[in-house]
Amino acid sequence: MEFIDTHAHLYASEFETDIVQVMERSREQHVSKIYMPNIDLDTIEKMLILEAKYPNLCAAMLGIHPCHIGNDFQEQLAHIATWLAKRSFVAIGEIGIDLYQNKAYQAQQEEALAIQLTWAQQYQLPVVLHCRASTRATLQILEKYQDGNLRGIFHCFSGSLREAEQIIALGFYLGIGGVVTFKNSGLDRVVAATDLNHLVLETDAPYLAPTPHRGQRNEPAYLRHIAAKIADIKATDLETVARITTKNATNVFGSIKL
Repeated sequence: MEFIDTHAHLYASEFETDIVQVMERSREQHVSKIYMPNIDLDTIEKMLILEAKYPNLCAAMLGIHPCHIGNDFQEQLAHIATWLAKRSFVAIGEIGIDLYQNKAYQAQQEEALAIQLTWAQQYQLPVVLHCRASTRATLQILEKYQDGNLRGIFHCFSGSLREAEQIIALGFYLGIGGVVTFKNSGLDRVVAATDLNHLVLETDAPYLAPTPHRGQRNEPAYLRHIAAKIADIKATDLETVARITTKNATNVFGSIKL
């Protein structure tokens, strides 16, 4: 049995003092691969250092998180473009639109998303999308650029069944994390109505730790709790959830080399 964590920020400061132990616990809980989304220009080198230290376990994406998009986004993206030209990454991410607290830079976020989607097409890479309070806006842009080749994940999905169906129709997977274990989140109803073949697992570590670790620092070893909750919702066993979600993640990112 193996699990794939499709979204974890292991280069974050929360892991500075015990990253070795975090990795050991991940392996003990059968996590075979951890995909790391980039946030901004300052996180790239930290992420790549971690990838180099754990090449068989960690894999780096590249993109600018929407909350870090401002008036200087063109300069930010120009810097990102130089990285894409000089080395390989497993995906474009984490990119998207975030309208949860601040809509001041919505236009810039939308333009940045469109540019980064074209990079995904150019480099034939999957995308990992952040769409907090912006699923509809994100879908509208994605529909314009979906040429049959774009693929990827709607990270930390917590929307409606209708939105889930639209995402799946565009050829994307739903990233299911700790929220599914939260009481009254409503995500359990969407998962119950969605085929396992459209789901991938994620922690979003160090954020959104699942029950029974809610409120604590999250880490990839806790992926088992998310998978167990999904197994309970779907009335199946943990091994089935692990097998199918691992297959789905492999469909997104490619074959795993261990």
